[in-house]
Amino acid sequence: MTNPYIPPPPPPPAVRPAPRWARKRYVLPALGLAFFLGIGAGAGSGDGEKPTDAKPASARPTPTETVTATATVTQTPEAEPAPTVTVTKTVTATETVTAEPAAGTGSDDSSDTDVYYGNCSEARAAGAAPLYRGEPGYASHLDRDDDGVACET
Repeated sequence: MTNPYIPPPPPPPAVRPAPRWARKRYVLPALGLAFFLGIGAGAGSGDGEKPTDAKPASARPTPTETVTATATVTQTPEAEPAPTVTVTKTVTATETVTAEPAAGTGSDDSSDTDVYYGNCSEARAAGAAPLYRGEPGYASHLDRDDDGVACET
């Protein structure tokens, strides 16, 4: 009789896995084939260059040029500075004061009011410098500091 407490044996598997040595028989040749195909594809993907002579490019004699630049620097002695010349100009100013005619004397000299000097050199040459505001020949363009005295020295 059979023991009711013992489980029945497991059923046999439907597909039996291949032994380890059988797996190696397919995997190793497939890896080898992929390796050689990869090497062949890498060697075939050159940049379109065709192989030429096996000689290196430096084996051919080539002429070389050597350019040498030479600069010559010579020091020149520095010239001594020229002596300084000081020119002193002495100017003696003489002021002439004339009395104005009394008002109403009848001697109206209109030539004094028509005096015009373009610059102070003209006024000095005429002997009229310095000119004061209100005098004939005074103009604002001759009075630089606008103090009422034109062509000051």
